[in-house]
Amino acid sequence: MFSAYRRWRRQQIAANFAVDDAAWQQVEARLPFLDFLEPAERARLRVLTLEFLAEKQIAGAGGLEVDNAMRLAIGLQACLPILNIGLGAYGDWVGIIVYPGDFVIPRNEVDAAGVVHEYDDPVLGEAWRGGPVVVAWFDDANEAEGINVVLHEFAHKLDMRNGEPDGMPQLPAGMDAGSWAREFSDAYADLCRRVDEGEDTPLDPYASENPGEFFAVMSEAFFTTPLLLQLEYPGVYAQLARFYRLDPASGELRMSKAGHA
Repeated sequence: MFSAYRRWRRQQIAANFAVDDAAWQQVEARLPFLDFLEPAERARLRVLTLEFLAEKQIAGAGGLEVDNAMRLAIGLQACLPILNIGLGAYGDWVGIIVYPGDFVIPRNEVDAAGVVHEYDDPVLGEAWRGGPVVVAWFDDANEAEGINVVLHEFAHKLDMRNGEPDGMPQLPAGMDAGSWAREFSDAYADLCRRVDEGEDTPLDPYASENPGEFFAVMSEAFFTTPLLLQLEYPGVYAQLARFYRLDPASGELRMSKAGHA
């Protein structure tokens, strides 16, 4: 009963948001990978984005003022992974904090001898289990060096639905956890080997940090460079296609053929 009311209220608030087609197109032009979606999927993504923004609170930090275009851009990217999963996947938290460019998080670690080491960690984003998502914002997308911070951190949020981010998210009914673990483990081991050998890997070497980062980076690639991911690790692509219930590689291939027509 409560979830139905919450959904109805979210839809009512979203219905009052006035975003014309020109505004959508201006924001979407910064996100060319959305062109991999079918027209009907693009339309559903817009609706889902408005419902997402009706439920979440986005605040600027470090003097950044978040405008409507930024909200739409963050919402579109955050909702892309859950287009066919649903907003319920983001139901246990509210806040999104946006910094102007990369930011520093104070850390402390205890080593094997019990000594506490304190240091500043420059990051582009962070997702906290049960808490907010923190992302860096760049007016020039090239400043992010090919990294999609929003997709990355929201992939972590999906990974956290069943515990700590370990690269094994809560799989939908019908997906085999053994097949997922096998494909991801083999690909992770391969990428780690290639990075250790000094190869300039086509996919972001940050994925070799740990299985949780591997899942987040592969999710970025799935949406932004799907044909590359399919070429490098077809088994991982196939698992993510089933998990996200999307096939962006087909969209990228369609666009590629259209561009050469």
